[in-house]
Amino acid sequence: MQENEINKNGNEIELLKERIVYLEKLNLELADQNKELREENDRNSELMSFLPSDAKEQIKLKGIDSSLRYKMVTVLYSDVKGFTELSKEKDAEALIDELDSFFFLYDGIVEKNNIQKVKSIGDTFMCAGGIPKKNRTNPIEVIIAALEMQEHLKQLQGESEKNNQKIWNLTFGIHTGPVIAGVSGKKKISYDVKGDTVNIASRIESACEPGEISISAMTYEFVKEFFACEYRSKMPIKYKGDIAIYEVKGIRPELSVDGKGRNPNKAFKTRFQTIKFEDINDYVLDRLERELPMHLYYHNLKHTIDVVIGVEIIGSGEGVNEEEMLLLKTAALFHDFGQVEGAIGHEERGCKIVDEILPSFGYDDEQIGIIKGIIMATKLPPNPKTKLESIIADADLDYLGRRDFIPVSDTLYRELKVQGLIGSFNDWNKMQVKFLSVHQFFTNTARNMRLVNKELQIERIKTLITEE
Repeated sequence: MQENEINKNGNEIELLKERIVYLEKLNLELADQNKELREENDRNSELMSFLPSDAKEQIKLKGIDSSLRYKMVTVLYSDVKGFTELSKEKDAEALIDELDSFFFLYDGIVEKNNIQKVKSIGDTFMCAGGIPKKNRTNPIEVIIAALEMQEHLKQLQGESEKNNQKIWNLTFGIHTGPVIAGVSGKKKISYDVKGDTVNIASRIESACEPGEISISAMTYEFVKEFFACEYRSKMPIKYKGDIAIYEVKGIRPELSVDGKGRNPNKAFKTRFQTIKFEDINDYVLDRLERELPMHLYYHNLKHTIDVVIGVEIIGSGEGVNEEEMLLLKTAALFHDFGQVEGAIGHEERGCKIVDEILPSFGYDDEQIGIIKGIIMATKLPPNPKTKLESIIADADLDYLGRRDFIPVSDTLYRELKVQGLIGSFNDWNKMQVKFLSVHQFFTNTARNMRLVNKELQIERIKTLITEE
């Protein structure tokens, strides 16, 4: 009896030591996170030191990157044609008012499409996608904006013709490439971009026909799956050689409403969001890597990546469509985001974060609602109600039937052990057998891939259990 008491006290001491180690790790993590926050704050302070408080707030809301060098920016250079000639025939002041009204609309289109106005001087307008916040979709967004501007101008021209009046025309030159960007201004923030990308866009614009949207071969490669484009010619560029020029005719018929090539349809939106998903992926994985507690040996960055891959594999096997795959991968990316603040209730916190972040990436309320339901399906015990929820439930516990079950389950044991949520390894093995015995895969794909190996793991673990 005395020996049992000694063993019991010894176990309690060991658990206490584990708990102390765990708390020490937490303190170190908090110290590291505070250091990172201080360093990030110093970088932001240096960038915004010359800006007034309202401008600083605008920068924080827009998420400006502290780097002034951008590898992928799409510059749109536009010029009004025929304005000088018209000013000789029409009242100059009225003409300027018309032009101002058009540029006001221009500004609205630019802002709506996540593009930054660079400058508007006289009858020249320049804007750029991909600044101040970097993204992969800026070539598409800039051309969508150009098509909207072009369509509005056509409407104005049609109205002018009915009234036997003339109106100016526009040319559009677009190129994608690296730029150097600067921020200036006190009362109002303004941006300036420099480099070959700007010069090439200007050169393309100067050579295109009125009313046309001309783009470089570089931009064409980024947008050819979305827009119908027609090869025009090659243009000599100083120090660059000849570059191919294409004219944008409109949205691809299969991606436009009623096949007319004017307005994007749902298929366009889904394909666009699939590209934008990579920006979300970078954002989330970067934050998880920096903010997840170090004691999460299982619920770490690798687990999130595993689940994203898992939903893609199982989803493909279950025949999901393109939009469903996008929603699955987005939910998988966010399903453990709440762990940055703690394990208990992290699914609900993940849903709250989704509400805050995804609207800025173009997800609508219906999509966000489905994503939140998919996230909640990962809460134990799993109880999925839809096909998409079943897919993520299987992907989240996919390791149960994988060949790397042993090393993965060992990381989960370490995570629970350091948090004082599990006792001995023998207790862990008993728990695993119990869980594996009642667990079920919900999709045919997961059952076909993992069920046999899961049964083998149950038998293997049973041989490791000792009776105390």
